[in-house]
Amino acid sequence: MRTFFRRNTVMCIAFLAAVVTCFLVPPDAEYLGYFDVKTLTCLFCVLAVVCALKNINFFYLLARKIVKRFSTVRMCVTVLIFITYIGSMLIANDMALLTFLPLGFFVLDSTGKREHMALTFILQNIGANLGGMLTPFGNPQNLYLYTKFAIPNGAFFRIMAPPFAMAVVLIVICCFFFPNEKIEVRGAPINLSGKRLMLYLALFALSIAIVFRGIPYGVGLVVIPLVLLFADRKALKMVDYPLLLTFVFFFIFSGNLARVPEVRQFFGSLLTKNPLIVSVLSCQVISNVPSAILLAQFTENYAPLLVGVNIGGVGTLISSLASLITFREYVAHNPGKTARYLALFHGVNFAFLGILTAFMMLIL
Repeated sequence: MRTFFRRNTVMCIAFLAAVVTCFLVPPDAEYLGYFDVKTLTCLFCVLAVVCALKNINFFYLLARKIVKRFSTVRMCVTVLIFITYIGSMLIANDMALLTFLPLGFFVLDSTGKREHMALTFILQNIGANLGGMLTPFGNPQNLYLYTKFAIPNGAFFRIMAPPFAMAVVLIVICCFFFPNEKIEVRGAPINLSGKRLMLYLALFALSIAIVFRGIPYGVGLVVIPLVLLFADRKALKMVDYPLLLTFVFFFIFSGNLARVPEVRQFFGSLLTKNPLIVSVLSCQVISNVPSAILLAQFTENYAPLLVGVNIGGVGTLISSLASLITFREYVAHNPGKTARYLALFHGVNFAFLGILTAFMMLIL
C-alpha cells in the first residue's frame, strides 16, 4: 500500500478529494455531465501510441543519434534538455520525461559526469513542463482547456507563444552553467523495425488529428486499441492509467465544487481580480492539472488561465505530476542526495516561475 501510494500520490489525493466532495453534493444524474470524454479519449490515444513507439526504441534511437553528434558536456546536456522540451510538445510532458530522463542518466553515467545529473534532470523537468505548453496535447491541462473552451488553434498558439519563447531564452542561459568539457557516448547499436515504425507513426498521426478535431474521437478509441492489441499488447498495459483516473477523480471533485454556491462565489471573485496569479498560486498547492479543471468552472477568460496553469507547473515539487516523475527517477539513481536535489530544484524552479509570471503580467 505504501509503495502504491508513493507511485500514485496525485491519483490518491484526487480520489480522496472526490470522495470528500461527494458528501457535499451527493451523487446524482448531473455527475454524468462532469466527465469530458473527448479529453480522456485523446489522452489515452496519445499515451498508447507513445508507449508503442517507446517499445521499439524510436525516441531513444532518435535522441542518441543527436547526442552523438556533439562532443562536450554543455552541448550534450543542452541537446538532452531541448529534446525533452520539443518532445513534450509531441508526446506530452510526462511521457517525454519517462522517455528522455533515462537517456540523460545514460549519457552522464557512461561518461563519468554524474555530478551534473541533478541540474540536468531539473532542466529536463522544466523543459518538459514548459515545452508542452505550446501544443494542445503537450500538457494534460492544455488538452482539457482546449476542449472545454473550444479554443481556436490560432488563438491557442498566439497565447502560448510568448511564454514558450521566454522559456527557451531562460533555458539557454542555464545551459551555460555546464562546463565545456569533452564528452563521448559509447553503446551498442540499436535496430529499429521499419514496418512497425511506419504503423505507429500512422497511429500517432491519427491521434494528433483527433486532438485537432479533424477526426471524431470515437474513431481513435476503436482503431488505436484494436491495432495495438495485435501489434503491441504491452503498449496498452504501459499506458499511464493512474493519470487517466486522476482526471476522472478531479472531474468529480471540480464538478461538485462548482455546484457549491459559496465556492463558486469565492473562486469567481478571485478570478475576476487576477486569473493569472490565482492559477499560478493554485498550481503550487494542488498541481496544474487539477487547478485547470477546478478553475475552469468559474471563468470564461481562458487566456490568463491557460498561461497560469502552464507556467505554474514550475515551482513546488507538487506543482506538476512531471516534477514528481523526475524526483522519483533522480532518487532511484542517487538515494543519498535528496536534500541537495530538492534545494536546487526549488531554487531553479522558483526563479523560472518568478520571471515568467512577471513577463506574462506585462503582456496579458
